[in-house]
This record gives sequence, C-alpha cells and structure tokens, in this order.
Amino acid sequence: MADQIGSRQRQILELLLENKEGLCIDEMAKALHISRNAVQQHISVLELEGYLQAGELNKTAGRPVRRYVLTEAGINSFPKQYAWFSKLMLTDLKSEIGPEAFQRYMYKLGNNLSQSYKYRFTGKKPAERREELLKIMDDLGFKTGSKADQSGIEPPTIKAYNCIFHDLAQKHNEICQFDIALMSALLEQDVELSECMAKGSGVCCFKITNK
Repeated sequence: MADQIGSRQRQILELLLENKEGLCIDEMAKALHISRNAVQQHISVLELEGYLQAGELNKTAGRPVRRYVLTEAGINSFPKQYAWFSKLMLTDLKSEIGPEAFQRYMYKLGNNLSQSYKYRFTGKKPAERREELLKIMDDLGFKTGSKADQSGIEPPTIKAYNCIFHDLAQKHNEICQFDIALMSALLEQDVELSECMAKGSGVCCFKITNK
C-alpha cells in the first residue's frame, strides 16, 4: 500500500519519521503550511491504513493536545534496501563454508521454517496438503498455481510465478534448496525443481515426484 500514499500524506509521514516523539495536528499544519482541517483529513486516512496512531494526550496550560506517532507499518513504508546486504552476506557465507555446505545450509533453513507450519497439515490428505501449501506460499509472496494431471500419469506440479529471492537466486542457485526443503517437509513427499526463473524460465515448477 505504500505506493498508494499521496504526496502530502508522504510529507506527514516524513515529519513523523523525523520526530519520533510525535507531533500534534497544529505542528504538522505549521510545518507543511496547510490548514488544520487538511492535516486532519490526511491523518484520518493514514490512521485508517495503519501508518500512524494517536499517542497520549499531552497536558499543557491550555487544552490537552493529542500527538500522532508512526506505527511499524508507517516506518516500513519507507524504502528499505535489504538485497545488497543479503547478497554480501550470502556471498561471504558461501566463500567461508564452501558451495556444498552452503547448499545444505539453505536446505536446513527451509526445513526449519517448515516446523512452524506443521500443525496446519495434521491429518490432511495429499491433495489437502497441496492446497494448504499453496496458501502458505502465497502468504510468503510466491504467487502460486497448482496443476494435477487428470490421467494420473504425470505428477502434480506446483508453479510459482514470483521468485521471492530472484536477485539472490540468480547469483546463488543453492537458495532454491530452501524452497524444495520447505515444500518437501510440509507435503511429506519428494519435490523436484524442474523449471527455475533464476535460470531463465518464466516460472518455477516444482514436481511432486511421489504420492
């Protein structure tokens, strides 16, 4: 939603970013050279979207004054540059432990993450497990689809239309082991990556190789 924030609303968020203790409506109106009512309207929208919240009332010589402060969502609406740091860290880790150990490490990370989702798969049949996995992957940002061969000859295939590690996976293909481990553990079936966006394909295809 951050890209939907208007320019004036962005200015309000920037003011609050610079003033972590919060600002009242009159202070924002003075800083932006707009009316108090205009600030109030923008505040209402930003508060509804979860970018800021009302703080405690401050007692002054006059009437109590309400200050507004950024929420975590408001702070996170500003650009963050994680990719370069992640690439630097992974490159150093791979160099330190070697490619094979790095691949095993990524597989271990995926398997570790699967443990926090295991409870959602208890008692489910294979088809139900696949549906639950799709929900989890979509929540993580993969944008998935599932295709099952009606003849029963070809194995079911899960397609991911968005690689959430795309830039990193282009440099470190071992990262794909994270996906494979996560899916294999939750499905309790073997998974094979047959197509990969990091290697030039338009989609990542994961074949479930046993039923």
